[in-house]
Amino acid sequence: MNSSPSVKIVSKCFVKPKTILEESKKPYYLSPWDFAMLSVHYIQKGLLFQKPLHSTDTLLDKLRESLAIALVHFYPLAGRLSAQINENTKSYSVSVDCSNSPGAGFIYATSDLCLADIVGPKYVPLIVHSFFDHNRAVNHDGLTMSLLTVQVTELVDGIFVGLSINHAMGDGTSFWNFFSAWSEIFQAQECNKTDELYLKNPPVLKRYIPQGYGPLFSLPYSHPDEFIRTYESPILKERIFCFSSETIRLLKAKINQVCGTTSISSFQSLTAVIWRCITRARRLPIERETSCRLAADNRGRMYPPLPRDYFGNCLSALRTAAKAGELLENDLGWAALKVHQAVADHTSEKVTQMIDQWLKSPFIYHIDRLFEPMSVMMGSSPRFDKYGCEFGMGKAMTLRSGYAHKFDGKVSAYPGREGGGSIDLEVCLVPQFMEALESDEEFMSLVYF
Repeated sequence: MNSSPSVKIVSKCFVKPKTILEESKKPYYLSPWDFAMLSVHYIQKGLLFQKPLHSTDTLLDKLRESLAIALVHFYPLAGRLSAQINENTKSYSVSVDCSNSPGAGFIYATSDLCLADIVGPKYVPLIVHSFFDHNRAVNHDGLTMSLLTVQVTELVDGIFVGLSINHAMGDGTSFWNFFSAWSEIFQAQECNKTDELYLKNPPVLKRYIPQGYGPLFSLPYSHPDEFIRTYESPILKERIFCFSSETIRLLKAKINQVCGTTSISSFQSLTAVIWRCITRARRLPIERETSCRLAADNRGRMYPPLPRDYFGNCLSALRTAAKAGELLENDLGWAALKVHQAVADHTSEKVTQMIDQWLKSPFIYHIDRLFEPMSVMMGSSPRFDKYGCEFGMGKAMTLRSGYAHKFDGKVSAYPGREGGGSIDLEVCLVPQFMEALESDEEFMSLVYF
């Protein structure tokens, strides 16, 4: 890597929807799931491309033009949060103002880095955090900050397109639906369909509001200081581990055979591996409880189900737990069954209970309280078509994320670049645990180099 890599902001502007829809002139209301996200970070994910043959100025123009069209479909992302406070009744409400806003952010930056500086090192370099706007911002900051910022960073031989989206506006499904739609519109532009407004999977913007409630929810506070907490991650090592489609297939088959079933999924199998191996790397006392959580999409679990393209937050962090001793003394199938059971038990009734609980006693997620120390949290999903976002530059070389939501034991799952069921895991651990994981024969025997 260069001796002192840097990222220099060249220009900043705002992009508004190309067409102002009538519905965008009204307040846009949030659901209970969205309110719960006000004190966590923006979602920050991006793709690294080889530099295209045409000029960067041409690329930037096309990105801005297609973004303006994409924002017609996703107009709340061009707005700002708006707070309504009643100190007498101790109530704090938030909605989205889509009409009094400069729009979504668009940043152009340059760097003296090369592609090899990003994909070459064993650990993800910290400079990657500079490829994203809203560093360390929490979602409540959307009162004054853009709810979406695109940062395009030009490297010596590459382009990084990084998105920061306010997590109160949507979850990972919503994030990648937007990224894909924007790319789809860009590709349509390339075919000279400049005013292309048709999307294969248009977002469903109408938020889920439980019957008999809303549309505006209130938190029992009179000042944001009562419920907003900033979060600083410890010093972490971050590494991408790749698992080939063949390895994943064999792992799933082996675990299902051991358990005498066919119902344990590829991702549940891999989750069991990472939970056991990280627990072993931490050398926990045998009586110490360790938990494993998975981000689960609730859209299909609702009754009636929400549309697949529902735009907003609709997820739960499923939990299973075991004492470190029993997790390591039992075989991998035992751990996989624990993970599988947590998913199988997450029924529409459980989702309804969670919503009812929030309506009776509204709560806000805080990263330092949501996840126990010495736990493993599986975030994101290998099901999202992340490498389908091409922007006329071909398939991305790799995917990277920003500072947001990183702590010891945070694992993010991405589809492998080769496709076919391959999976990449972005693992964050404190240095001594990462070193121990890299010495774990069971784990490293599965990793593809």
